[in-house]
Amino acid sequence: MSKRQLTVRYITFYVLFLPDSWQALIGLISAYFLAPLVSLPDGGTSTRAMIFIMIGVIGYAAFRTPARWITRTLIRLILGEKRLYPK
Repeated sequence: MSKRQLTVRYITFYVLFLPDSWQALIGLISAYFLAPLVSLPDGGTSTRAMIFIMIGVIGYAAFRTPARWITRTLIRLILGEKRLYPK
């Protein structure tokens, strides 16, 4: 069995069709907007970083179903009948 050559196109499609990449993106966006609202004004840098990471992980875990929906929609729109994943 021959090994598939890694190209920019292959990596782009792999990241685009992977639900985990969408979960990570949504987790980072939610942490970016929500962490300043939650952090205490007298907290240090480590406190703010820990809150950012906690909100990012919560966002990652909470958006599993929407990330799958985004991935399936993109597969249907871009590939059409050529599916990567079985239904």
